[in-house]
Amino acid sequence: MPLHVPPAPAPALRSVLTALGSPTAVREAPTPALRSAEEPATPELPLPVHVLEHFTPEGISATRLAGWRFLIRCGDRAVAAAETRLTPDGWTFSHFFEGPYVASTERALRQAESLSQPYQPRLLSMPSLYMLTLWLHGDLSDDGAGGHPAATDLLVPLAPAPPGIPSHVPHRVADLLPVLTHRVTPVRLMGSPA
Repeated sequence: MPLHVPPAPAPALRSVLTALGSPTAVREAPTPALRSAEEPATPELPLPVHVLEHFTPEGISATRLAGWRFLIRCGDRAVAAAETRLTPDGWTFSHFFEGPYVASTERALRQAESLSQPYQPRLLSMPSLYMLTLWLHGDLSDDGAGGHPAATDLLVPLAPAPPGIPSHVPHRVADLLPVLTHRVTPVRLMGSPA
């Protein structure tokens, strides 16, 4: 089934296109692959990036939209990504980057296209676990900006994933959540009882 990629806000896309057209922005980016690309760079597959701060075995708190990420393609592969963020003045370009999450995201998206059910792809960051997942949301009518993972949505951990959690293996939220809650260590304040 094809993935239903939500459209990115037009100002977010414009900001990425402007950055790609700026020799200074590209030259100063920590992305050797983008700087040395001989083919034109194009932003593709905009994915909303949600952050999940708190969760328990019983459920997930609402996520917050942190930005939109575009894979930057040169020729037949993604060589970098561009991140945008929301400011008081609207969507703006944040930075370019490369690394393992670029290739891992591209791989997870290809895998998701072979699933029998259609999904809306998003990225879900779990800072407390140093984990990034491809979130395959079942409600195709969502605009990508809000919501929280439903029990039947799929999460695909991207590489590198935390130890003991296999990368690129889809898990239902209801199945993965209890495993993840055991990995989050509660923060103790100094002087509090153990």
